[in-house]
Amino acid sequence: MKKNFRTLFSLFLVAGALQVQAQEEMVNKIVTEANENSKLEELAHELVDVVGPRLVGTPQMKNAHDWAVKKYDSWGISAENEEYGTWRGWERGITHIDLVEPRLRTLQGRQLAWSPSTGKKGVTAEVVLLPEASDSTAFANMLSSVKGKFVMISVNEPTGRPPYNWEEWATEKSWKKMQGSIKEADSIWRDRISKTGYGYRELPKALENAGAAGIITSNWSHGFGANKVFGAYTNKIPTLDLNLEDYGLLYRLAENNNTPKIKVVAQSKDLGEVPTFNTIARIEGSEKPEEYVVLSAHFDSWDGGTGATDNGTGTIVMMETMRILKKLYPNPKRTIIAGHWGSEEQGLNGSRAFVKDNPEIVANVQALFNQDNGTGRVKNINGQGFLHAYDYIGRWLEPVPQEIKGEIETSFPGTPSSGGTDHASFVAAGAPAFMLNSLNWSYWDYTWHTNLDTYDKIVFDDVRSNVILTAIMTYMASEDPETTSREKAVLPINRRSGEQMTWPEPRDGERKGGLD
Repeated sequence: MKKNFRTLFSLFLVAGALQVQAQEEMVNKIVTEANENSKLEELAHELVDVVGPRLVGTPQMKNAHDWAVKKYDSWGISAENEEYGTWRGWERGITHIDLVEPRLRTLQGRQLAWSPSTGKKGVTAEVVLLPEASDSTAFANMLSSVKGKFVMISVNEPTGRPPYNWEEWATEKSWKKMQGSIKEADSIWRDRISKTGYGYRELPKALENAGAAGIITSNWSHGFGANKVFGAYTNKIPTLDLNLEDYGLLYRLAENNNTPKIKVVAQSKDLGEVPTFNTIARIEGSEKPEEYVVLSAHFDSWDGGTGATDNGTGTIVMMETMRILKKLYPNPKRTIIAGHWGSEEQGLNGSRAFVKDNPEIVANVQALFNQDNGTGRVKNINGQGFLHAYDYIGRWLEPVPQEIKGEIETSFPGTPSSGGTDHASFVAAGAPAFMLNSLNWSYWDYTWHTNLDTYDKIVFDDVRSNVILTAIMTYMASEDPETTSREKAVLPINRRSGEQMTWPEPRDGERKGGLD
């Protein structure tokens, strides 16, 4: 009896050693493949430079979905575009903005997403400031003054130098003085907007209805040359965003009665109602195909730049991870899915729709790994409120090379995300979904939703590190003999409200967007 026990125990030790050895071999293969045969630069170029920005409802968004399916097919991975709704179709054309009076200058700017077209001939008109009124009644009486004119509706920034530049070079007295000027300018402009009786979304429509020739904004991102670029709220007249420097030029000319005029050619096409998609790729599981490890990244972007770090980098991390795993680990224990979600920027629509439409997948998610905040190395993983996340995340991180995992801070059990990016759609449904938070690399000021979010901002060494991390954790999650626990922690008290936090509720995605 004792001899049989010793034999079984020895076999158990041997099996355990072989398992550890197999893990080490797979990890080494992943690291080698990621470093020596990387396709990241190729993927980034094709997606960011060739396909370009991926605004929901545009032909470029559909081109991106088709490109991804074709790329996966070239790696022997099954993928398809799954339609989940429709959106307002629109295609950006050429934008050209010229100051023609009192002197000639080509201005830096672009039409906002979904902006109406000027047509090929364009529009030439005077530029004026938003009328300054004492209240909404007075503003209504002044509206006729904007007829046939471009109206500036953004604050004129007192400085075009970012705060860090002032902090480095200015005297303390000078910087405090400028801070006061910035606060005063913001306060005065907010008051000016408030007295129109309209919010920022409704004001452009009111000016449009009054016969304005167009709307001019400047949404400075507090970085040199960087503007946030979002969508237009007009239906018939163009809405333009100008870089801070040229917006300030026009503002000063108008303020000082120099009667500036601009010629604008802003071509675009309204394409009616078009379908929207998620691209879903699958590597089928061999032992537990009904359980899933999900790689998550939103596919769409705003189109001021080319969506390189929001979320081209997250996208290529997940695609490269799938390529590597298909090559090295073609028969995973669990099914591995890559979800490239549409219309995240308008409210997590693609991932929310997927969660709603695929309850059988969501109910059997072993883990989801999402990336969506820039090009930096992963620095933080939050347990998202799952009580036992420490146990399994810890197991999966164990074989990750020290130079990668050593920089990662973890917080367990953490609190569940209610929005912001796509893992939140799964967390709300109770699935263990985790955000791989990245180092900043000036993301918020310089690339997040800006005109500067382009290929040259990608830090490929950091992105490669994230591929290695994601591939190893996916492999470990797939091979884990245990199914992950979904038990939720007791959430803490909200410091602002003084009430106990509650788990977020699942929401469906917008199925018919941008058409009202």
